[in-house]
Amino acid sequence: MQQSGNPTDNSTARVILISFVAALGGFLFGYDSGVINGTVGALQQAFGSDEVGTGFNVASMLLGCAVGAFFAGSLADKFGRRTAMFIAAVAFIFSAWGSGVSDSSAMFVFFRIIGGFAVGAASILAPAYISEVAPAHIRGRLATLQQLMIVIGLLSSFISNYFIATYAGGASVEHWLGFDAWRWMFWMELIPATLFFVLLFFIPESPRYLVAAGRNDEAKSILQKLIPWESASAKVEEIQSTLEKDRKPKLTDIINRATNKVYPIVWVGIAIAILQQFTGINIVFYYGAVLWQAAGFEEGDALLTNILSGTVNLLFTFVAIALIDKLGRRMLLLIGSLGTAVSLGLLAIIFGSAGVDAQGDLDLTHTQAIFSLIFANAFVAFFAFTWGPVMWVMLGEVFPNKIRGAALAIAGLIHWLSNFTITMTFPILLAGIGLGFSYAIYAAFGFVAFFFVKAFVNETKGRSLEEISRDHS
Repeated sequence: MQQSGNPTDNSTARVILISFVAALGGFLFGYDSGVINGTVGALQQAFGSDEVGTGFNVASMLLGCAVGAFFAGSLADKFGRRTAMFIAAVAFIFSAWGSGVSDSSAMFVFFRIIGGFAVGAASILAPAYISEVAPAHIRGRLATLQQLMIVIGLLSSFISNYFIATYAGGASVEHWLGFDAWRWMFWMELIPATLFFVLLFFIPESPRYLVAAGRNDEAKSILQKLIPWESASAKVEEIQSTLEKDRKPKLTDIINRATNKVYPIVWVGIAIAILQQFTGINIVFYYGAVLWQAAGFEEGDALLTNILSGTVNLLFTFVAIALIDKLGRRMLLLIGSLGTAVSLGLLAIIFGSAGVDAQGDLDLTHTQAIFSLIFANAFVAFFAFTWGPVMWVMLGEVFPNKIRGAALAIAGLIHWLSNFTITMTFPILLAGIGLGFSYAIYAAFGFVAFFFVKAFVNETKGRSLEEISRDHS
């Protein structure tokens, strides 16, 4: 029999399978975020939108994300992590169908906000659930599954968009059953969304939620399958020791009642959530086709370039999985901050020095085009093995058990509002100051992120959630 705390082969395999199911929420997060990329021009044409309207069509999902992230923690604390994920799965299905049938900008925005609610909820629930079922020595790698599935979802949407648009002859062209191609781009999401809903029936509730809900016997039964049976009772007692007794979780839990101030670790989590977005990563994934067409690429080439970036994103997420429990979270954030800042700075120089054609679009030389692709994908690579996965891992780890739901709600809300701000303002920046200056702004935030992490972020590698909880109680 194995020593306490070291999972058996069967229990480890069970934890990995459970984590994969939860991470399907991440796949849908990525797909729902990326599918808009290939439809921006078609939506503008279908709904007659201007730059601001187009920006809102794209960014509207993020308002739903903010709401979903804000309420996901409370829903998870009240009804359970698995139940909250069921709600998210239904919202994904409803949004995918509705986005495709929309015949007006208002109708489209409504369904995208519903999808955003699901994305925001999944962004919080999946890493939190995985962190709560995974043993400490593999928790980082398993929590990184969330980001792996996000990038697989992104890449899948790029590939789907490319083939649908290529086969139809364009995103605005009539396709199967007389519906425009862009509608099918959204409907393809119905397949993984339905699969996620079905598979949720086969995973258990989080044992930490069950202990918080006073259902210790259920928690012990689940823990016996996830860790060696002889440690289950001790783990239940350890979880209990980090929870406040006889009170239901609420948003005001983020305030330390002894000092009447917000716990410092909550501010750290909020800052990490903001800085991940202000690197500008989602400009590449939401507006990739628009960006590359602005840089002189044809629509087909721009969509193909998205696939290249999505592939780089996927490959370097595997690098994150290999390194996160070796180098640690903090070191990866430091590397990523400098790497993304330098890559975007070089892109800003290229775009800022490029010529302009008669239509006012960038006119890159062949050499500039090649180097812009290299630096753009270097940026994606640095983000993919650092800030992309590590932010979600750390948000699932750093908050004490007794405030995790509330702190995740606040950090998730701020994260998606930051995403909304970046996404909504990019078309305006693009039209006003151009790609060069826009990217210089995002590059500057990479350096800000470096100094913040160096000063305020502590390592969580290899430590149990209960040990981390005691540090910030």
